Amino acid sequence: MSLNVLGVSASMRPESRGALALEIALAAARRHGGLTQTLNLRLMDVPLYRPNAGSTTALQQMNQAVTWANAFVLATPDYHGSMSGAMKNFLDYHHREFSGKLFGYLCTSHEKGLTPMSHMRSAVRQCYGWSLPYGLCIHPDEDFDAQGQLKNPRLVSRLAMLGRDLVVYGQMIWEQFQRDLASTEQETFAAKYR
Repeated sequence: MSLNVLGVSASMRPESRGALALEIALAAARRHGGLTQTLNLRLMDVPLYRPNAGSTTALQQMNQAVTWANAFVLATPDYHGSMSGAMKNFLDYHHREFSGKLFGYLCTSHEKGLTPMSHMRSAVRQCYGWSLPYGLCIHPDEDFDAQGQLKNPRLVSRLAMLGRDLVVYGQMIWEQFQRDLASTEQETFAAKYR
């Protein structure tokens, strides 16, 4: 079985450095056997989350992509020390869909992006999703040249590692979660999803 990896870009900038880095990570996931899709929230008209609100075409597309995915890469800019509103809104729409799935994190920041990634990690943990033990910060001025090309070889290497680790560890976690769902074992968090 191939692992389905969904990249979620939450920048509203057309020239987003985070979106470029996300595509590099997804390319690495493909090199390691993953199937990938990108959900670019800038291009979608996703309404502000309201419980029991009606569905829209954008929500249907988003939900189909999330249901398809077995692993995720979440990419956000650092907005006032947290994730973008678009990313928070994306996360607000989902809960059970994240359970048993692995997440990786990218943050475009002039700082280190630790707090935004921590906030995303906390939201995913509350939904019983798993997280890689590291995230990657993209510095828009230092990691890219004037033409918008990635110039930092260390970041290129780390993006390749992220793509590879998502596929390898994501496969293990997803397959074990599926076995736990199919079993009668009660001493697993997957039992609540049967």
